[in-house]
Amino acid sequence: MNTIPVNCYGVAAIVIKEERILLLRRTGPLEGTWCYVAGKIEASEKAWQAALREIKEETGLTPSELYSADVQEQFYEIGRDSIWIAPVFVGYIFDEQEVKINEEHDDYRWVTTGEALQMLSFPGQRKIIKHIEEEFIKKKPTGWLLIKQRG
Repeated sequence: MNTIPVNCYGVAAIVIKEERILLLRRTGPLEGTWCYVAGKIEASEKAWQAALREIKEETGLTPSELYSADVQEQFYEIGRDSIWIAPVFVGYIFDEQEVKINEEHDDYRWVTTGEALQMLSFPGQRKIIKHIEEEFIKKKPTGWLLIKQRG
């Protein structure tokens, strides 16, 4: 019996402001596709710390609150013949901050969940957006998922 590895070396983060989700248009790999924030976990970094860092690096934003979304993004990586899985986080922006995208992206948009479902290319992304809409936009998330540690 042959097996394929499961890799968890990254995070995904959905940024929400006033019931809208921030989507970014990629450059480089997957050029032209819309996505939410994602990136690798660095050495000695906790997953939630990676989410905060990636949000800051990719968007210039600092969330007022960060939650575990209690869901994981996963997909099959053809080139590595492995399953990629990443914890998903939700960052809320409550104040006026300006989005400053980095070189990984060439455009951004604040969109409704309906618009996000139309713009995202992958079924797994759309499944996550539906979960975020139900658990983080239509209602206040449980405090048990709030990431309270900072630093």
